[in-house]
Amino acid sequence: MGSTIGTAIRLAESLLLAAGRRQARLNAWSAVCENRRHAADREAARVSLRATAGR
Repeated sequence: MGSTIGTAIRLAESLLLAAGRRQARLNAWSAVCENRRHAADREAARVSLRATAGR
């Protein structure tokens, strides 16, 4: 019987943690996308400044 309870607890933990892992992956992907947007903005600013300085 103790084994059954332990198995049930492990199953419940895995179900609860699965949602947390999924959210962590979504958060990480959002951070990657945001970093890419910032990098694109920095590159656009660099190109603009170079074009302006060359005038």
